[in-house]
Amino acid sequence: MSSKKLRSAQNEQEDDLEVDMSAMIDMVFLLLIFFIVNATLIIVEMDKRVTVPIAKHSDRQDGKMGRIVINVYGDKHSGEGRFRMADGKKAFANDEDMIEFIKKQKELWEDKGQKPRLHLRADEGVHFTYVRRAIRAAATAGVNEVIFVSLWTHS
Repeated sequence: MSSKKLRSAQNEQEDDLEVDMSAMIDMVFLLLIFFIVNATLIIVEMDKRVTVPIAKHSDRQDGKMGRIVINVYGDKHSGEGRFRMADGKKAFANDEDMIEFIKKQKELWEDKGQKPRLHLRADEGVHFTYVRRAIRAAATAGVNEVIFVSLWTHS
């Protein structure tokens, strides 16, 4: 008698059991959106008018966090200002303006927990006197680490 009940119960359960994946797909998309929104994209801006020098023995700098970019222009583009910000559009009127800019950028990076560094992009034909002015401005603002930008070649 019990076997008849067992067989009848098994015959009634012919419906296939399926796992509902819609909740899991929703969770995956929510996590994906969360990580995309919270990801930070760090871009070091470069002005194409600066022709950086070529160095045979240089190392690639890892990590773009903490960089304060200053462009130093040669005589060809110095008419509009010898020292400019990363995008090359705004020139510094004098060394005090450059020091204030570096101080503000330093505070922003330190608030994010990063060590500020001067990312110096000097034109290959610029005299070292101008490079030294940018380094001194950074030192006055409290930034003591300098990255000199150059192109690396296989020679």
